[in-house]
Amino acid sequence: ATESPAIDIMYRKLILITTCLAFGVIVLGAYVRLSDAGLGCPDWPGCYGEATPARAGDDIAAAAAIQPNGPVTLPKAWKEMIHRYVASTLGIFIIAIALVGWLKRAELRQSPTLPVALIGLVIIQGLLGMWTVTRLLKPVIVTSHLIGGLTILALLTWLALRQFRLPGDAGIIALRLTRVLAAAGFAALAVQIALGGWVSTNYAAMACQDFPLCQDALVPSMDIRNAFHVVRELGMTANGEILGLPALTAIHWMHRLGALATTFALGWLALRLVADSGTRRLGKLLSVALVIQVLLGIGSVVLSFPLALAVMHNAGAALLVVTLVIVNFALRRSVAGGLLLAEQRSSTVAA
Repeated sequence: ATESPAIDIMYRKLILITTCLAFGVIVLGAYVRLSDAGLGCPDWPGCYGEATPARAGDDIAAAAAIQPNGPVTLPKAWKEMIHRYVASTLGIFIIAIALVGWLKRAELRQSPTLPVALIGLVIIQGLLGMWTVTRLLKPVIVTSHLIGGLTILALLTWLALRQFRLPGDAGIIALRLTRVLAAAGFAALAVQIALGGWVSTNYAAMACQDFPLCQDALVPSMDIRNAFHVVRELGMTANGEILGLPALTAIHWMHRLGALATTFALGWLALRLVADSGTRRLGKLLSVALVIQVLLGIGSVVLSFPLALAVMHNAGAALLVVTLVIVNFALRRSVAGGLLLAEQRSSTVAA
C-alpha cells in the first residue's frame, strides 16, 4: 500500500475529530434537556442579548427571583450556553470539512457532495436550536432537533469510514438477507429514537415507573390520540387542555413497545453477523452496543430515572447509530469489493 498524502491524513483527522465532537454535542444536549436547562437562556443566540451568562447576571438574577425553581437560573444558563458554544464549534468544523472537501476534491479523489450537504443540515439544525428556545420547547421541534443531531452524527460517521480505503471481503457478498436486515435495523432504530425523543421532550419518562409492567398492567389505560398529536404546545393537547397522564402513559408505553421490536430486529442482525466469520467482529460490536442500551433503559426505570443514567441512555442511542452505520457501511463496502474482485477474476480468466 502506498503512503497516504498529507492532505488525506489531515482530512481524515479533521473528520474523526468532528465526528467525536458531534457525539459529544448530542450527549451534552441530552444533559441540558434532562436537567431542565433548555430555557436557561430564554433568547437566542446569546443570553439576554449577551455573549455569556456572566454578563447577563442581573437579568438572570431577576428572573430567578421571580421563579427560584423556574427554568432560568445561573447554573442552567451556563449549561445552555456551553452547549451552544460547543455546537457552534461543531458547525465551524463541518464548514471546514466542506471547504477542504470541495477545494481539494481532486487530491482527495472523492466527491464533496456529502460534506457540502452537511452544511445544509447544520443550518437546519441551527434553526431548530433557535426555535427550540423561541417556541418554548415545543415537543415536535425539540424532537426534530434531536433527530437532526443524530443524522449529522450518522453522516459524519459514514464520511469518516469513507476515508479508510480497505478492500472488501468477497465472502460477504452472498449474505443478501444480512444486508436487508442491516438496513431494516437502522430504520427500526431511527423510529425508536424518534419515540424516545418524544418521551423525553414530553417529560413522559415518569408515566411508567415499574418494569416490565406499566402502572401494574401489561397494557395500561392510554390516550394515544392526544399523545401523538404533533402540532401542540409542551404539556398541552391540540385543543389547549392539559396533557393528561393517559397520554403521557401512551407515549412511554409505545417507546417500550418500540424498544422490544428494535431489540428483536437488531438482535437477529447481530446473530447473523456473528454466525459468519467475515462479519463476526461486526456482530460482536453490535451485540455489545445493544446490550448496553437495553440495560441502560431498564436501569433508568428501575432506579427511578437518575440524571446520569438518562444521559447515558441518550449516549447509548448515539452509540447504536454509529454502530449501525459501521455495519451498513462495511456490508456495502464488502459487496462492492467482492464485485470488483469477481470482475478482476473474470477478466483474468478471459485473458
